[in-house]
Amino acid sequence: MWARGARQKTCPCCRKEVKRKKMVHVNKLRRTIGRLEVKCKNAEAGCLVTCPLAHRRGHQDSCPFELQACPNEGCTVRVPRGALAEHRQHCQSGTQQRCPLGCGATLGPIERARHNCYRELRDAWSQRQERSRTLVLGLLRRMRKVHRTTNLIRRQLAQLGDFLEDEALLVGAPQGEAEATPEGSLGVEVWGAQGQGTL
Repeated sequence: MWARGARQKTCPCCRKEVKRKKMVHVNKLRRTIGRLEVKCKNAEAGCLVTCPLAHRRGHQDSCPFELQACPNEGCTVRVPRGALAEHRQHCQSGTQQRCPLGCGATLGPIERARHNCYRELRDAWSQRQERSRTLVLGLLRRMRKVHRTTNLIRRQLAQLGDFLEDEALLVGAPQGEAEATPEGSLGVEVWGAQGQGTL
């Protein structure tokens, strides 16, 4: 093994000494090789791109046919990069996640594809407004009923007060002795007189 940082001085094939001039030629050769047009390694999967060898790695990092592992925990499926988003929506290993837009809904992979929190929030707001409107109308009906009942009680109390004033005037006025005597005592006197006559 060579020491770290040490350079091999001879060619590994022919064991001749490698000179700096020849290394320049190798770099030129590397550039020439780098310009060669090559097919994408995913050509069998359907990629039609042909690019210089030097740019092949850059293409592979964005090639839609490059196989990618599903990022969901527990899923071992490898799918082409172009189909990864669709796979993640239907992946059975996808965990429940909160809505990324902040509505607070917890969604599974299938629900995330159809989720529209603005629409759902608008619907929830409409339902809440309708519920509030129904409650307010119910309260108004009850208040009207209480108001009518209160007015009725007021009128009845006024009539009762008038009646009691009239009774007080009648009771307080001087009239005959028969009217002045209480009912109970009058009844006893009448019964007493009848009872004596029969004995």
